[in-house]
Amino acid sequence: MTRLTKMLAGACAAALFAVMSVVLGSPAAAASLVEVTGFGSNPGNMRMHVYVPDSRPAAPAVVVAMHGCGGSGPGFHQSSEFASLADRYGFIVIYPTATQSAGFGNCFDTWSDAAKRRGGGSDPDSILSMIGYVERTYGGDRNRVYATGSSSGGMMTQHMLAVHPDVFKAGASFMGVPFNCFAGAADYPPGSSRCTGGSMDRTPQQWGDAVRQAYPGFSGVRPRIQLWHGTADTLVPYSLLRESVEQWTNVFGLSQTPTSTDTPQAGWNRSRYAGSSGTVQVESYSIQGAGHALPQGGMALYAIQFFGLTSAADTTPPTTPGTPVASGVTATGATLTWTASTDQGGSGLAGYTVYREQGATDQQLGQSTTNSITLTGLSAGTQYQVYVRARDGAGNLSGNSATVTFTTTSTGGDTTPPTAPSGLAASGTTASGTTLTWTAATDDTGVTGYRVLRATSGTFAQVGTSATTSFTDSGLTANTTYRYQVRAYDAAGNVSEVSNTVEITTSEGGTSGACSAVPAVQSQWGTGYVIQPLTVTNTGTSTMTGWTVTFTLPAGHTLTGSWNGTVSTSGRTVTVRNVGHNGTLAPGASTGSFGFQATRPNGDTALPSGYTCA
Repeated sequence: MTRLTKMLAGACAAALFAVMSVVLGSPAAAASLVEVTGFGSNPGNMRMHVYVPDSRPAAPAVVVAMHGCGGSGPGFHQSSEFASLADRYGFIVIYPTATQSAGFGNCFDTWSDAAKRRGGGSDPDSILSMIGYVERTYGGDRNRVYATGSSSGGMMTQHMLAVHPDVFKAGASFMGVPFNCFAGAADYPPGSSRCTGGSMDRTPQQWGDAVRQAYPGFSGVRPRIQLWHGTADTLVPYSLLRESVEQWTNVFGLSQTPTSTDTPQAGWNRSRYAGSSGTVQVESYSIQGAGHALPQGGMALYAIQFFGLTSAADTTPPTTPGTPVASGVTATGATLTWTASTDQGGSGLAGYTVYREQGATDQQLGQSTTNSITLTGLSAGTQYQVYVRARDGAGNLSGNSATVTFTTTSTGGDTTPPTAPSGLAASGTTASGTTLTWTAATDDTGVTGYRVLRATSGTFAQVGTSATTSFTDSGLTANTTYRYQVRAYDAAGNVSEVSNTVEITTSEGGTSGACSAVPAVQSQWGTGYVIQPLTVTNTGTSTMTGWTVTFTLPAGHTLTGSWNGTVSTSGRTVTVRNVGHNGTLAPGASTGSFGFQATRPNGDTALPSGYTCA
């Protein structure tokens, strides 16, 4: 109760600071914070403030910056560095103010079922209205929209990237929690929350499935994410940083082991998780000794750099594209090609937008990163007058190309789905995989491929595709029941009904063999340290279904927290046993999900030793 009282007092102080900031103002600047009313649909009953720098490109990037519980948009504008960075780099900042409460001041709604559904209402839909207002009023670039925030705002950052991955290009979450961490309003207050109570532990697959289920069927490019947390944060426990990393690396299909680590500033330990192309999709920062007080000075700049908004101001538009040429016109589509534009301002050519002329407001038909595009979803028997504009990395837009006119055919177009596949069967099931086969579906224009769906309980989710009538699913958990279905699709995107359902149970797997345990120091400071990951590797020749690691703490050291393992202590000896999701390891496989935090006497530099694995 004492801790909750202090937290509420802190929230009130933050709110008072926000009010004083609005009343007293700030040093004179060329641009100012402006409140916007009537910005559009507002089911969350939110307030909107916007900061528009005087110097900006024709299509500036948009950053949504969100406060913590008990704060406000104007307060976050005053206490963070995003507005000054907007003056420097020419992007627009939206500062929403939350007005809802779940027993802990005015916070962004990340708890309700409505907020967790696309189009469900509440705060996410209000924030989308704010973004739409900035795009309409100031020409904000819809291809460069970003989210960031602190505490409740950091939670909403991860929330928005999960529910609306088609809107945001990247996000930076300070002291947030994974998407769908809160079970409901009753789970939100810190004193009673399972999410922030210090024991939240789900598998990467479970976290990733939560994001995928927020927008079923999404096939676009997921927004990149940057995650920040203080190692001494007790209000939103530091262990939730690892849960967030597990969620987003799983969403991107990345390893739990970072591709690189470094210390960009003293006390800042950064881990990066890159894809096969080398692009960093997930980036985490552990701030040594920091409590619930981020972002600190300079951190906003690192977020803006992660977004790619810190290039020198470029206000020169690309050259105008050549006249488009139409080909392959059908009842519902057409292919356009044109002579490429040239970037002139140094920020690089980012792509093209295709528009249809239709009176006062032209319609956007599509976007492309090359000098061609195949349009779909057009109306049959309709004349289209179309032009193209190029855009560069700073959001500058070229002039309109000359128009091309074409008319879609009156009839045609494939709207008939394939038949459902039949005879789905499983064979060769092991502790970690199974092979599926089925009888081919039929289609009037030909089957293009099959979508394979899997469920352990509840809703089926796509786990892969196949161009043939077989599929091998690997990486399964031993002694677990899975159900499968298959759907066929054709070249026009029509999808069949599901096949029959087949159920399998993986075998228990072998238990013989040996293992190793190798610790890595993620961060350390005068009075403590974090070991993450403690990598367990199966060095035997058969699959193992459980492991136990022991190690010894130096004298005077105390274990203060751990995650993804069951821990017991006897004196200075610590014993760690796997939990359900990380105990099964094939020969040569590793898990790096377990980690722990410990305190030590000030000035002591010793670390645990004597790691053994069985």
